[in-house]
Amino acid sequence: MNFKKTIFLWAVTALVTTGGAFAQVKKKTAAPAARKTAAGGKQQAKAAAPNVLTIDPNVKTGKLPNGLTYYIRANSQPKGKAQLVLVNKVGSVIETDAQRGLANFIQHMAFKGTRDFSKSQLNSYLTKLGNPFGPDTSAFTTYDETVYQIAVPADAKELNNGFNLLANWAARITFDPAAVNTEKDLLAAKAAAGGTADDRLQLQTLPVVLNSQYGNRLPIGTESAIKTFTAATAKGFYTEWYRPDLQAIVAVGDFDPKQVEEMIRNNFGTLKNPVPEKPLPQYTTPATPGTTVKVVTEKGFPYTLFQIIVKHPQTIVKTPSDILQSIRINIFNQIIGARITDLTKIPSAPITYGQSSYTEFTGKQDVFSTVAATNGPQGLEAAVKAVTSELERARKFGFTITELERAKQSALERMSGEYSAKNNIPSGNFAGAYEHNFLTKQAIPGIDYEYNYYVNNIGKISVEEMNALAARLITDQNRVILLEAPDAEKDKLPSEQTLLKWMTEASNGLTAYVDESETPFMATRPKSGQVAALKTDSVIGVANVTLNNGVKVILKPTRFAQNQILISAYSPGGTSLASDQDFVSANFAAQVIGNSGVGSFNQTQVVKMMRDKSFSITPYIGDVTQGVSGYSVPGDLESAMQMLNLYFTNPRKDADVWQSYISKAKAGLTRSKYDPAVIYQDTVQAVLNGYAPRAMPLTEEQLNAASLDKAYSFFKDRFADASNFTFTFTGNFTVNEIVPYIATYLGSLPASHNAETFKNLGLRPPAGQITKTVYKGTNDKATIQLIYNGSYDFNEANNIQLDGLEEILNIRLVDSLKEGNGIYSPNVQVSYVKNPEGRYKVTIGFLADANNVDKAVATMVGEINKIKQNGPVSKDVQLFIARDARNRQAQFKQNSFWEVSLNTTSQNQQDPDKLLTRIQELSQVTDQSIKDTANKYLGNNLIKAILMPEKK
Repeated sequence: MNFKKTIFLWAVTALVTTGGAFAQVKKKTAAPAARKTAAGGKQQAKAAAPNVLTIDPNVKTGKLPNGLTYYIRANSQPKGKAQLVLVNKVGSVIETDAQRGLANFIQHMAFKGTRDFSKSQLNSYLTKLGNPFGPDTSAFTTYDETVYQIAVPADAKELNNGFNLLANWAARITFDPAAVNTEKDLLAAKAAAGGTADDRLQLQTLPVVLNSQYGNRLPIGTESAIKTFTAATAKGFYTEWYRPDLQAIVAVGDFDPKQVEEMIRNNFGTLKNPVPEKPLPQYTTPATPGTTVKVVTEKGFPYTLFQIIVKHPQTIVKTPSDILQSIRINIFNQIIGARITDLTKIPSAPITYGQSSYTEFTGKQDVFSTVAATNGPQGLEAAVKAVTSELERARKFGFTITELERAKQSALERMSGEYSAKNNIPSGNFAGAYEHNFLTKQAIPGIDYEYNYYVNNIGKISVEEMNALAARLITDQNRVILLEAPDAEKDKLPSEQTLLKWMTEASNGLTAYVDESETPFMATRPKSGQVAALKTDSVIGVANVTLNNGVKVILKPTRFAQNQILISAYSPGGTSLASDQDFVSANFAAQVIGNSGVGSFNQTQVVKMMRDKSFSITPYIGDVTQGVSGYSVPGDLESAMQMLNLYFTNPRKDADVWQSYISKAKAGLTRSKYDPAVIYQDTVQAVLNGYAPRAMPLTEEQLNAASLDKAYSFFKDRFADASNFTFTFTGNFTVNEIVPYIATYLGSLPASHNAETFKNLGLRPPAGQITKTVYKGTNDKATIQLIYNGSYDFNEANNIQLDGLEEILNIRLVDSLKEGNGIYSPNVQVSYVKNPEGRYKVTIGFLADANNVDKAVATMVGEINKIKQNGPVSKDVQLFIARDARNRQAQFKQNSFWEVSLNTTSQNQQDPDKLLTRIQELSQVTDQSIKDTANKYLGNNLIKAILMPEKK
């Protein structure tokens, strides 16, 4: 279950944007998550006020005579590319009631044409560059800013073209009246629809959390205001607020800064400010005494969420002492976050998800926010009391010295990792930091300064300081309590007074937190196995090791990330070897056993033992394989290997954990009744798997029949024979360093040499054309998937052609389906598998007006038929070839690419050396080959799956 957007609505994000049909939450990229200051700053060497942090000397900043600010930094990650950003210090908060939605509207109009770029030219140019076209992908609007961003090749011609486009967005949008009318109708309809259930909840809660101008200025605006917009209205707002003294240009990339500075002067120096200049309005969010409680429900919202939000004055890092305070806050977040997250990992967990942190927030304020998801109304009291107890425990008793020292070490390790990787920081990260500096004056002293400051000062932080910080941040003043739930649960929810009563009760009778001591996972190392064979593949820099128990290991040493080793393993089998009767038990096995601890340690102990470590080992059992996935920093590799060994040799079963999973699953069944997306996808999966019993939605009867003993037995059976397993290690190690760990912890695993494999259960959709329509929810847009599928000869020649078809369909559908035809957000995804049998899927997903579904489907199929009949546009084929080649070159420097690719080629019995020949094989992709591929795979086996609003 993905809670990310909903649960982090307040706690993790700082800005509400309009990156989609309605307001979304967009996380700031200004700084690494570990701290509030930026990893890369920028500053020219010039005098600063006493104690004020100077700007990173690697960044050139300046201001043109017209007031436009610029930031320039040379950076070769990625090589030959540059990130260009236009930041406008104007967002929705400055709109009047009659202008609500206008800032976002102007952002959309920027893609409808400018003085030097027509809409079609914009589309062609951005697509050619590999930038997604559209106002929701290359730009965003928040309360306080509107940002446009593109990535361009770093040669002089393309850089100048990119700056010209940003200058056109900065001052030369044309506001064609016909385009204005079309766009305002689209945005008015989106505002009227109210968006998703999440969005509609925001409309209820924002005025409470943002009790100011911010609370009534969602960037999406209002239908009534948007309908009044004219070209003159938009141009007036644009002229008034899109002006050089409120704008910044950020350029980071593989270029000569002096040359780029001259380009900025030439492209932006002629821009003029309006006369007279209107002062930019400034809004803040006033503090509210005491606690405000809000219980809200929404039809279609699938979760029960409890949130505590404590608002604090905004803090901006400007001085060294501010950095020290940001380190304290980082440590606070680690400790309190771990305590809340631990509540999800204990047997009979009172919450299914939990997070807690202090962070920057919208409305010129910071918040300490704690959020928890519960098992519906029945688990709410326990959840509220558990979360409140932990917060109150921290407020009253503070933290332990051992917690503090672990957090210090963890923070220092993260900083050291960032410092070690400072030459690999992507340009986009720097650009986000400089954007943030322009908007808030947040310091950007640079990674060298920050690293040295951390090393020299983190040891000074005392437990008394941390306890005082906890007492200040965790308070019942200026506090908001939110309870959000499905509308169907309204009658089962507590009142606001009951919520406060539960919280008061939870604050009584508390004792200080006890931090358990750590011990290794294994008291003694197992008897080491032996390396039977070691062969080096010099073509791709891989060592292939076979141990004397039959275990096979693929080693790929790299220096791409100093603090990363990726770990994976697989063996054929999976749940295909479980009977239909035992499938539910088998399907839960890895989740439950993987959260029941290992060896002699229960999960609660394991969680605490890992507090000062940075690794993860997770067992899995898929449809046709079982294995593990994980990662480790080099210093924790032995601990990771011990845990991995124990999952094979001494897994634990815990009845409380099993019961907790079953209870959560039952609660999930209840929630899914209200979630249109879940019901829709359940239907799609049922069809795709031929209505096989194990592909049908889970029932309470199946959960009641499931058994921990069967799950545990199935898990042990799947991991009983290590000789069938292949392990892959990718990252910062040498072969000589890692072989002793492999011999000890993998060479000692049991092996029976049974050469087991998976079963082909024939889970495939019926042949021919199938239409399934689900009526659920109230969204006025229909969700549609056209799924072409069939048998497939899995090989690289076919794979590369399907990859090309995917890219070209995406380009064509976005370009051909003009706005105003009732079709939105087309997206094409291709997948193909070899096991248990060769199958492919081409899924074309899009939204359509609910009253226009038949026409929309016919239009989409018509566009597909054009490619089948006429072939692709040649430039689209060449674009795919160029983009795929660029991507592969970039992937060669990513651990994740090698980890996944080496694992996959091993499973599919492919030659891994061919990973290097992909770029040469792109020559096989031609206009004719794509036409042939379209005709071969976009045939009569077609599933049309449609989600419609409920009939009234």
